Amino acid sequence: MEYARLLRQRPVLVLWLARSLSMLADRLYAMAVLWSVWAGTGSASLTGLVALLESLPYVVLGVVGRRVVARFASYGALGAVDALRAGVAVALPLAWSPDARGTAVVLGGVCVLGVLGALFDPNFEALVPGLGRAGQVQSLTGLFDLTSRVARITGHACAGALLLVVSKSELFTCVGAAFAVSAAALAGLARLLPPPPRAASATRVPAARVTALVRERPDIGLAIGVHGTLPLCVAATTIGLPALLADGHDTRAGAYGLITAVSGIGALIGNPVAGGLRPRAWLAVCCAAWAVDGLATASMAAARSDLVLGSLCLLSGLAVPVGTVTMRARLGTYPPAERLRLMAVEHTATRVGTVAAILVLPPLVDASPAGAFLTAGTVVALLTGAVGLSAPGGRRRGAPASEPV
Repeated sequence: MEYARLLRQRPVLVLWLARSLSMLADRLYAMAVLWSVWAGTGSASLTGLVALLESLPYVVLGVVGRRVVARFASYGALGAVDALRAGVAVALPLAWSPDARGTAVVLGGVCVLGVLGALFDPNFEALVPGLGRAGQVQSLTGLFDLTSRVARITGHACAGALLLVVSKSELFTCVGAAFAVSAAALAGLARLLPPPPRAASATRVPAARVTALVRERPDIGLAIGVHGTLPLCVAATTIGLPALLADGHDTRAGAYGLITAVSGIGALIGNPVAGGLRPRAWLAVCCAAWAVDGLATASMAAARSDLVLGSLCLLSGLAVPVGTVTMRARLGTYPPAERLRLMAVEHTATRVGTVAAILVLPPLVDASPAGAFLTAGTVVALLTGAVGLSAPGGRRRGAPASEPV
């Protein structure tokens, strides 16, 4: 298997371990903070604010902080970011108290961790393609996308299990330890490898250059824009699924857990398929995969049994990584400076979509769970279908002739 061959390369293995620990810590602290805010306040609004504050820094830095983000385009700088995240995670429970001041401190900590995540994620993804040889960008992208998906699934499960046997402070200590080990691995990689080529030049890439790049290759801009709508489907299946189950389905917690797990299993199956693809009509593949996600989400509104609902979640989980890995692999074929800017723009678009989904979907779910699924899925399916059918074809001026070595 291609992923196993990649992991035999020491730099890839070290970076993979660092990313696995960093993502696991990220999911653990997210679950721990949500639990802490809910347990301390009993407020769904404040709990929702946690998710909002986690995403807003990505939007702000993506729009007005491009040069700041570009200054962290090295393994050593990312190691420093994870070291800071370790310190914040360990300090959060010490500063928390079950009152307004304590809640404000926790929300401030979430915002700080969101800023650090916004510095880390686009730079990390921009560094990944430089580890491989020509022709390995799709496989490398797929490997690290799989790592992120596994971390999201196991992070939630680990947080729940740990909270049964350890205190809140001990859980945050585990989070800090995972970030610290990731920081050490990244620092070791900085000594093992030469600095990323032309990483420093990313700070001198003007916004106009990326705008011109998107104008010359409209498929890049279309893919990033369409990908930013996918959080509508994610929000429907996370926020709306319990309400949909209660509205005519099995209301037991076991049914919710099983259906959620099936979606995760679908993503774990779809990712290796995506990692092995080398599509020429890459935008058509992305739009087709995301349209399947939209249609599956919309169809959940009419599902009348848990079996059908689970099958649709499985289909959705299978489709999404095919499109996402293909798009990010395409962005990975650009030179380092342009790649970082495009990755940052993609993260910004996705987080804008996340914020919009968090604001729009809950009222729709309250009004009609089935209507929320139908609306979210239809919007994504129609938009991706329209872009896929009208996608510019052929190789245009400004496209990379080959993947970077």
